[in-house]
Amino acid sequence: MSNNYLLNMYEKALKLPAGRKLFSMVFSRKAPYFATITPTIAELRPNFCKVTFKKRKGVENHIQTVHVIAICNALECAMGAMAEASVPKHLRWIPKGMDVNYTAKATTDITATAEANPEDWKPGNLPVTVKAMRDDGTVVVEGTINLWISEKPGKDS
Repeated sequence: MSNNYLLNMYEKALKLPAGRKLFSMVFSRKAPYFATITPTIAELRPNFCKVTFKKRKGVENHIQTVHVIAICNALECAMGAMAEASVPKHLRWIPKGMDVNYTAKATTDITATAEANPEDWKPGNLPVTVKAMRDDGTVVVEGTINLWISEKPGKDS
């Protein structure tokens, strides 16, 4: 077992029937906007998360491709799970910006990933690499979500 609460929940959930889906639903309640894309957390480990979601009418734009805001939602979901599964206990994080490029039409279901370098978990700016891909592996959005990392305040503060 990990010493991280989110990784422990994930590992326990994977042992249940439909555990991945259940875990994803529970995680989406942390930030209810995540539920608008009905994400599935397909893989979660320290410094990496993969989230998938289906192309459906509710996430399409006027040209029937997946709307980039839905994709950015998945990228932030992946980043949030990765950060919670990775942040050292004495630190906390908050997103402070997202810089993304649209590189291709999103014509299929989407896989979004977020990845950080383990050695970068220290106070200051932490750039998280994010990307979203179609089913054929073509990258449709790529960029960085910048996190601000700070020390948790002491109990006497």
